[in-house]
Amino acid sequence: MEQQYGICRVAVAALRAEPSDKAEIASQLLFGDQVEILEQTDKWLFIRNAYDGYEGWVDFKQLGSLSAEQYAARHYYDTLVPAQPLNVITAADGGKYYLSPGSVLPAYENGCCYLGKDKFNVSFLPQGPDAQASTERITATALFFQNVPYQWGGRTLFGIDCSGFVQTVFKLNGIKLKRDAWQQAEQGSTVDFLPEVQPGDVAFFDNTEGRIIHVGILLNANEIIHASGKVKIDAMDSEGIYSAELGRYTHKLRIIKRFI
Repeated sequence: MEQQYGICRVAVAALRAEPSDKAEIASQLLFGDQVEILEQTDKWLFIRNAYDGYEGWVDFKQLGSLSAEQYAARHYYDTLVPAQPLNVITAADGGKYYLSPGSVLPAYENGCCYLGKDKFNVSFLPQGPDAQASTERITATALFFQNVPYQWGGRTLFGIDCSGFVQTVFKLNGIKLKRDAWQQAEQGSTVDFLPEVQPGDVAFFDNTEGRIIHVGILLNANEIIHASGKVKIDAMDSEGIYSAELGRYTHKLRIIKRFI
């Protein structure tokens, strides 16, 4: 069939591992996320997220349609919802959408964004494409998410997983990372020794089989902010993450990467 494209038209949509409401939520689409449609059933669409290439099944009712020209012109994610608590857009019928930081405002212009012909008034100042990443900005953005609860596959203020947290923080600072921790570990440049880290460096952790299973953002050589139970700050050393709450190490350090 001819290639089809879509755009997320709800604040957050579950991206599932299988075409079923009971299936695992592997990730989420946020408002304005653009996708390629790879397969479809009566209710479900198998899609690829334009931003990071992540694939999964989404309920067709949660996507609007895009032409190939619109998809090509608007998938650069220039105008984002910023890291602040209340981001509201209003549809023509008065309905409000409460958007999470990192959501996209498609075709933004003069205080409005557009999904096809649908116009939305934006009640906040969006984050434009001129955002410059710095160690200070990375850590400030990370700290904004502190105490957000952990949720497998989550990408919002109501629940976020470890790699979704890291991806969103860097997205809000103009740096594109992949979705899963093991994919992110293949990006960036290696920091060889813990004393050489700078704020905003990213630490990855593995299991006994050597598989990357966790990721977090270093605030300094001794502290890390990561999503585990909730987004929180824990002690860090060359062995890994030490949880004072549990009185033991919880994650074994594998590698540190730098993206700025």
